[in-house]
Amino acid sequence: MIVGANTVFEHDGKQYHIQAEDLGFEHTAIELRVYDGGTLLWRKRVPYGEDLRADLPKLQREEQVAKLLEKTLHTVRAAIAKGKIG
Repeated sequence: MIVGANTVFEHDGKQYHIQAEDLGFEHTAIELRVYDGGTLLWRKRVPYGEDLRADLPKLQREEQVAKLLEKTLHTVRAAIAKGKIG
């Protein structure tokens, strides 16, 4: 199962569309994109890191990827709020 999220984050009168997608264990990364009105502002791949191992049971891997994705979305929202993205 590929984990992903699409959210809208409002800041300073703008609506930023944030997309996050798990690229799976073949790529061992999450890809994030931030859009403003359909224009791509920022894109980055975030590696899983050593904590997420392919030898874990599937459900446990998916839970860990979902937690990493949520933590990463929080970081992106904070970066937008600080003016580092946008």
